[in-house]
Amino acid sequence: MRPFLLGLALALTLPPFPLGFLAPLPLAFLLRGGFREGFLAGVGFWGLHLLWLPQSFASLFGPLGALPFLPLVLVKALSFGLLFALTPSPLMRVGGWVVLEWLTEQGELAFPWGFLGYALVEAPGRVLASLGGVYFLSLLVLLAAYGLARRHLWALLPWALLWFLPLPKVAGTQKALLVQGNLNPLWDPQGELDESVYLRLTGEGLAQKGADLIVWPETAVWRIPPSVDALLQGRPLLTGLNLFGPNRAVLYQGGGILAHYDKTRLVPFGERFPFREVLGGAYGFFFRAFGLGELADRTPGKRVAPLGPYGVFICYESAFPSVALALAREGAKVLVLLTNDAWYGPSFGGRQHFAMGRLRAVETGLWLLRAGNDGVTASVDPFGRVVAAIPPHQEGFLLAPYALKEGKTPYVRLGDWAVALALTIFLLGLILRVRLPGWRNR
Repeated sequence: MRPFLLGLALALTLPPFPLGFLAPLPLAFLLRGGFREGFLAGVGFWGLHLLWLPQSFASLFGPLGALPFLPLVLVKALSFGLLFALTPSPLMRVGGWVVLEWLTEQGELAFPWGFLGYALVEAPGRVLASLGGVYFLSLLVLLAAYGLARRHLWALLPWALLWFLPLPKVAGTQKALLVQGNLNPLWDPQGELDESVYLRLTGEGLAQKGADLIVWPETAVWRIPPSVDALLQGRPLLTGLNLFGPNRAVLYQGGGILAHYDKTRLVPFGERFPFREVLGGAYGFFFRAFGLGELADRTPGKRVAPLGPYGVFICYESAFPSVALALAREGAKVLVLLTNDAWYGPSFGGRQHFAMGRLRAVETGLWLLRAGNDGVTASVDPFGRVVAAIPPHQEGFLLAPYALKEGKTPYVRLGDWAVALALTIFLLGLILRVRLPGWRNR
């Protein structure tokens, strides 16, 4: 029971909960223990951290929508159990935990949720993500916990400083009109409602003047409305298109599509269905139960690249540090996220998703413009501060400040060096454990 409660406590230190400053406390106790302790802690942690899944899916699809929750929690808890079994000393666990986080960003079943570094999203110290990304922040959280576990209370001083660092002011020199349609995530089959809502809100927003860019959310419309040119008057429009194949974002200006980007990181079991040749029968059962027909896999994009100066990425991709990193390396001067978080329904999932994505601005040193179907629609500065936002779950628009920025942060230049450092710490702990018996429990 104790490991389970510690897992619950750890989940309360990550978004959307406001207890990030306490993260080292439960972690200090979770640096010891084997498979059983890790599995039970994982059940508590993932059960609370992913509680949005049954809440949102049940509200959309009925009671059967909650079914995927239990197997997902058990699989993630199993990963904690294996981590604990393979890291018998606290120092090994510090390094191994960050390596495990990095591994969850890789492969066909990538699901990069629950990173410890997100405990610092509300701390000014999140600015250190510009040095080594969210993985560096995770390592800092774990090192603070390690110091606490070793009763080196002085280790809490640098941790406390992360919550009081002064951040410089930064001003946006341009304005973007971000439009929030607040439409049903199951969409309008004819697309007519979608078009009328976005055209109306765009017209209302442009009447206030000052916008040099218009942004609509993910899958906002099925096509570029023919009447949009009269509204844009030469301004660029970034919007998601709801196509049958790729999940596409386009840059439209001057009466034509100048460039497009197809989402590369598709949601497993949502936009693509892994191991379909083996699990086809199970997929068919759920498709029929949810009244979705026979869903086909979306077509993934081939590469990550900006649309002009705009580093556009789509929904789920904001949880992947590697996507924003690639956009910055390819020359993006501002990040633009098109998302449809209405799938989260009444749960806290949308706020959690937003909090995670804020770190992409810090890592890259770029402004982040976020247009969501039902929120969160906001502007985030390069230090991760939310400088403008509109209430979720209602239609509206936001004249959002931003700026086009040159230059690259150390994280953009060097990448995930913090993961290599974590692996080194793991190996150091292993060597010390094998060669120096006095280090077995350190």
